[in-house]
Amino acid sequence: MEERYLDLVLVPLGLLLQAAYNICLLYTVKNHPDRTVIGLDRMVRQHWVKTMMQAPVTNGVLALQTVRNSIMASTVLATTAISLATAVSAFLRDSSSSSSFSPFVYGNTSATAYSVKYLSISFCLFTAFLLLVQSIRYYSHAGFLLTHAATAAELEVEPAYVAWGLNRGTVFWSMGLRAFYLSSTLFLWIFGPIPMLASSVAICAALYFLDSTSAFTRKYHQSIIVKHSSLITPHSDASPIAV
Repeated sequence: MEERYLDLVLVPLGLLLQAAYNICLLYTVKNHPDRTVIGLDRMVRQHWVKTMMQAPVTNGVLALQTVRNSIMASTVLATTAISLATAVSAFLRDSSSSSSFSPFVYGNTSATAYSVKYLSISFCLFTAFLLLVQSIRYYSHAGFLLTHAATAAELEVEPAYVAWGLNRGTVFWSMGLRAFYLSSTLFLWIFGPIPMLASSVAICAALYFLDSTSAFTRKYHQSIIVKHSSLITPHSDASPIAV
């Protein structure tokens, strides 16, 4: 296979590998949430919200501090994403007139190929920025609702709605973080399609380790949830909130 055609084969293969992994992860989260860290954290947040809202005067400061930490984390990543996207755009503009590229890159080294690489990185970082901004939006809304002094009648509905908003913010946070991961593989594409494919395999392997749960973790979380449910309310049979 000629060198210039490697990008047409290896790069789509790396992107397809990452897409297939995330699709499998989404399927597992929807159908077997206890097998993923995302699913377990979602259930834990639902019970945490109900605990916080049962005593808003006592737990209000703790709840707001926890949400504030999430907002700060999203803000830092969003700022980093837009800064990197701006830097990549400026670098693309400055190097557009230059025709000298590294001879050590094994793959397509044309000016058009480099433009596509930099534009892909910028697009990925802008997408991460928008997703993280949405997570800040949901976190902020959940922060207002967490301190709402719910009455006994509202307590069956209000925590579920607040947990939905908090979980939705976490979904956008996770998507923005994975857009960062994708941008790192696209950055390595600058050095050729082989590093890009290798980094895609490495990231999928690392994410599988980070996203999956062990039998001990599942048993531990299940015991906490059962104990928590028995302490909070005698009839907490609400179905989990879908993210």
